[in-house]
Amino acid sequence: MEIASADSQGVFDLTGTFALTDGAVSDGAGGCEGSGGYTDIYEGASVTVYDASGTVIATGGLGESSLAGGTCSFEVYIAGVPRGESFYQVEVSHRGTVHLTREEAEFGQFGATLG
Repeated sequence: MEIASADSQGVFDLTGTFALTDGAVSDGAGGCEGSGGYTDIYEGASVTVYDASGTVIATGGLGESSLAGGTCSFEVYIAGVPRGESFYQVEVSHRGTVHLTREEAEFGQFGATLG
């Protein structure tokens, strides 16, 4: 009998994109960030994943960013999210949660826009 460990069946990596459409400016290092009322949006800003009951189950940060047409787009990659929830809640910084179905979360379909 083989004992299961935390592997690809027990966890998944939540991936997707986050876009800031208002107050987006160059960060001077090839990426972008928020300005004005959006200074909490930048590469590395906190991303929190909650289960259906609101318990924190994974954390990470906004990834690489790019600025195009006034929109700052960030990669989102949160490793080690436990499987088995009927839905997930994802929050960038303190900006409120976005609800995802299990399928959306597990198949890299997170997408949110602010601004």
